[in-house]
Amino acid sequence: MPTLTDLSTIRDLCARYDFALSKGFGQNFIINPGICPRIAEAAGIGPGWGALEVGPGIGVLTEQLCKRADKVVSIEVDKRLPPLLEETMADYDNFKLVLNDVLKVDLKALLAEEFGDKPVAVCANLPYYITSPILMRLLEEKLPIRNITVMVQKEAAQRLCAAPGTRDAGAISYAVAYYAEPKLLFSVQPGSFYPAPKVTSAVIRLDVREKPAVQVPNGDEAAFFALIRAAFSQRRKTAANAIANGLHLPKAQVIAALQAANLDERARPEQLTLEDYCALQTAMMQE
Repeated sequence: MPTLTDLSTIRDLCARYDFALSKGFGQNFIINPGICPRIAEAAGIGPGWGALEVGPGIGVLTEQLCKRADKVVSIEVDKRLPPLLEETMADYDNFKLVLNDVLKVDLKALLAEEFGDKPVAVCANLPYYITSPILMRLLEEKLPIRNITVMVQKEAAQRLCAAPGTRDAGAISYAVAYYAEPKLLFSVQPGSFYPAPKVTSAVIRLDVREKPAVQVPNGDEAAFFALIRAAFSQRRKTAANAIANGLHLPKAQVIAALQAANLDERARPEQLTLEDYCALQTAMMQE
């Protein structure tokens, strides 16, 4: 099979299968031959491992995963791609395509059926428009996966990997840090893709924690993240103002809870840590 990062090969495949790249699916194929091996290596996949891929495209990253893992399962929503992948992945009998929406498929059942007790890593070149929903589904469902190595828009990568309590952190940073240990690995320039996007990309790895970073009050994760989302819904305001507005509570009640938790009532949302939000949630439950 010709090199899948070669532009002439990509154009030939697209022409023969009457395939046009879809902006709706956020399709940008990787044409830099050094990128996918780096992603696969970064995921730590080897013999005995399973790899779950989201959005294989024409199989550029898929091929690298198949060379390393015992089994690769790729979830693809674009119904036009199976015939094309049947050709490009013909040499790999450890590859399986699942035609479905990653946000709708029963991931827990899929992982159990396809990988059994194998350690599993998730790899993907994620469409920018749907990065956060996919990552949060993978993390929130507490699936039996070891790590998630994905390429996303660089700005999103920086936010996803920002440490809680720092200026760059947002609500998504806290959710990621709660479930995983994130690391920004390397940047990828627009010219590495066809067609070239208008923004720089970056590869990140999330090492999934065996247990969450903090123990939330009463184990109520929904209330905990509702509190954090409320705080960041108006991040230019103090946490007290934003939480009061976001949760429709009297500001005095929120300030009293901050004081009870020994937190600065003038603190900005990004100045509070995961532990601080746990303490605040506990105090608010007692108000």
